[in-house]
Amino acid sequence: MLTQTVVFAAGCVVATLAVGAAFAVLLTRVGKWPRLILMFSALGAWAAPAMTGATVWMFLFDTNLGLVNDVLGMDGHNWMYDKWPAFALVGAVVVWHSFPFVMITLYAGIQAIPTSVLEAARLDGAGTWATFRRVMLPMLRPVLTIVVIQSVIWDFKVFTQVYVMTAGGGIAGQNLTLNVYAYQQAFSAEDYSLGAAIGVVMTLLLVVVTAFYIRALRRTGEGL
Repeated sequence: MLTQTVVFAAGCVVATLAVGAAFAVLLTRVGKWPRLILMFSALGAWAAPAMTGATVWMFLFDTNLGLVNDVLGMDGHNWMYDKWPAFALVGAVVVWHSFPFVMITLYAGIQAIPTSVLEAARLDGAGTWATFRRVMLPMLRPVLTIVVIQSVIWDFKVFTQVYVMTAGGGIAGQNLTLNVYAYQQAFSAEDYSLGAAIGVVMTLLLVVVTAFYIRALRRTGEGL
């Protein structure tokens, strides 16, 4: 179950970074009003409570009444029946909630890069991808480090989306994560010792990640 939790969290982190970075770059390419609309829309997703977001997505992907099934012509398809499609759908909700933080943070980092540096890269013949990979990415590394570690902390302890969308862990517990399993053992099975032990293990793992996070913050502060 630890492996399953780590894989799920890692997938969410990678997807969140990819979507957030893509939208951050897009914000630098569009005009003022499209940029404002995109930012407010993204912040609306970020501000939405986890319970609300999970419920809305469940309605969209409902087996019989869902808009997605209706559009795709897949009436009666249960997206939560199989293990990995269920995890993918839950992960999509987690990414939807999380990518605005990455987007805004990276956009701010991109805006802080001196235009003279980017202009020099263009004069040297660097294309968009080469400029991003060889100029922007190294300069964004301190910000990226903080974003990655923060995303790991958030995604490793995801509870609401998994519990609500999989009805407590999926069919035969196939979608259980450590958080949900600890809750079930402590409050459903009344095995408080096991639930507490799982909580302690998760806390220790997050303490390690947090230590790296604080170290990254200090390094960033020194760099500034």
